Amino acid sequence: MKYSLCIGAYSGKDEIYHLEKIKEHGFHGLEYYAWWELKDLRQVAKEQERIGVGISATCTKFISLVDVSYRDAYLEGIRQTIEACKILNIRSVISQTGNVVDGIPRDIQRQTMVETLKRCAPLFEEAGIVLEVEPLNGLVDHKGHFLQRSDESVDVIDQVGSPNVKLVFDVYHQQITEGNVIRNATGYIDRINHYHIADNPGRKQPGTGELNYVNILNAIKGTGFEGFVGLECGYTIDTDVAVRQFKDNVLSQVE
Repeated sequence: MKYSLCIGAYSGKDEIYHLEKIKEHGFHGLEYYAWWELKDLRQVAKEQERIGVGISATCTKFISLVDVSYRDAYLEGIRQTIEACKILNIRSVISQTGNVVDGIPRDIQRQTMVETLKRCAPLFEEAGIVLEVEPLNGLVDHKGHFLQRSDESVDVIDQVGSPNVKLVFDVYHQQITEGNVIRNATGYIDRINHYHIADNPGRKQPGTGELNYVNILNAIKGTGFEGFVGLECGYTIDTDVAVRQFKDNVLSQVE
């Protein structure tokens, strides 16, 4: 498996600083969410080549997947994001789903999402990039977010039916929403392209809460998964110290 850090891991530092730190720690990528905030995509691409580590995932310009009135704008954001990914050699694009729209039946909103994703799929297939839909918890962090459970998320992905539209499975969010983490994180492996990890409660680095990441990561690795696991978390101590502790206390036991 490959491991990534997320922008903001080093507060106030830019993407180049993060990439150099990721290389220093022997990790494999940076999640940089708002690609449109980068001043010069081609210069960043050159720096990635120099450092030997690059941006592994970004987000699309977010507009609701469940409101049909935003479909054309969402698709335009997708097109722009794919062009940026081509420059930066990014292979994963994360999309949230937006909040439930009041007054419209849930099944209609879900079908709107499926249809929009079906229209996105050929664009990602042609580009060789994966669009990752992300379920989020509605209890603590994202009240009203449409997709929260992994089973409904998998149903959406199955209806879309494209190898380039999958899920990012966030262990922190799914622990809050439904628990049963190892069963779902491994049982839906064919629909998952990427994992996010943080401990619960608090959304800080692994080892600060209730989740046994040695067992979780060993279970994921046991499926044959070779993709990215991103530390999407805050830190209770200096980031470098926290990353070293994660490697020493968790990754050293992932076989």
